[in-house]
Amino acid sequence: MSLKRIDRGRGHSYLLDGQKADGVTTLIGDGMPKPALINWAANTTAAYAVDHFDELANEPPSKRLDILKRARYMDLDAAGRRGTEVHALAEKLAHGEEVDVPDELAGHVESAVKFLDAWNPEVLRTETVVASRAWRFAGTFDLLMRLPDGRVVLADWKTSRSGIFGETSLQLGAYANAEIYLDGDKEKPVAELGITHGMALWIRADGYAVYPVDLERGFKVFKHVAWLARQCKTLSDTIGEEIYA
Repeated sequence: MSLKRIDRGRGHSYLLDGQKADGVTTLIGDGMPKPALINWAANTTAAYAVDHFDELANEPPSKRLDILKRARYMDLDAAGRRGTEVHALAEKLAHGEEVDVPDELAGHVESAVKFLDAWNPEVLRTETVVASRAWRFAGTFDLLMRLPDGRVVLADWKTSRSGIFGETSLQLGAYANAEIYLDGDKEKPVAELGITHGMALWIRADGYAVYPVDLERGFKVFKHVAWLARQCKTLSDTIGEEIYA
């Protein structure tokens, strides 16, 4: 029996006992409606059209359409890269390492430093793979820390422009209620980590905010969302063969 995370470029997958395990964030994405994304896509496309009106006017109609179709993905890729870079820098800072900070991320890094200075956590683990054999999922949590008051907090760095979304509680709830984690290449029980609380850390260029997370309620909802995500993948099986009169 074994647990492995397989990295492929900017993506990754998990193997649990030789079989693919569903990723926590993938299950949440597939099973939970995100109406805000519809508004975001429309607003991002409209904003790009306004900001690049003159450039688009010089293109043939078909090219304009192609550019506008891709506009939201360009914005999403930029946000994803920023989040990945801030996560990597925050991990190093949490371990007390010195970092070279790109100018465009200076504000985010300063905010992460302010959090670490103000809350003075003892960093226990970062970027740790966890999994559940009972529920067949796996994922990687950002940060486990012990605060000066003794709380052992499972935390997630978030850099989105819109703040903390509700699905963060599902994500952290799943991680906290997994059964095993990887320590190097060895499996150990998550219970020995002694997690007592959950926390979402919103890191922005102009500061930070801290939000408590209800891990147990988050896990309860996660199980429903994961079930729905898996059912949606097999809906075609519910339709039988065509019937001829």
